[in-house]
Amino acid sequence: MTDGPEPISAEALRALQGELAQLRAERERVLGTLRGEEPVGDRADAADELQRADQVARLDLRIAEVEGRIREGAVAGAPSTEVVGVGSTVAVRFADGVEETVEISEVAEESELTLVTADSPLGRALLGRHAGETVGYETPGGPASAVVVSVGNGGARTA
Repeated sequence: MTDGPEPISAEALRALQGELAQLRAERERVLGTLRGEEPVGDRADAADELQRADQVARLDLRIAEVEGRIREGAVAGAPSTEVVGVGSTVAVRFADGVEETVEISEVAEESELTLVTADSPLGRALLGRHAGETVGYETPGGPASAVVVSVGNGGARTA
């Protein structure tokens, strides 16, 4: 990717916001089971209490990671319409002549567009490319190629 903050696709942002809400709810649920300052019973109770405290710490770490990625996406702004990056909407024409619009995303989520994750073979091939360039990538059926027809962001195509 790049050295600076990475833009975030709308789909990835929605997925991260959903995950963040779930993580916070889970943290509150687990936190509610901790006893606090009152003495813990036997060793099994103490081990269970430590396990729940460890779970809260893991949840806190993931919450911080997700919040950081959301902040990074906000700082980065909209994806470029000049070069393919995470969050870009890309019109591609495959070797068989079929043209399809895909969104480069960090996460695979259901969308009206076909999502291509940035770490997939096609996603890796498209990153950093411009309209008019031909990319090659591997598929389970062998080598494939596609032409970048246009690059946009947030579902808006540019020619």
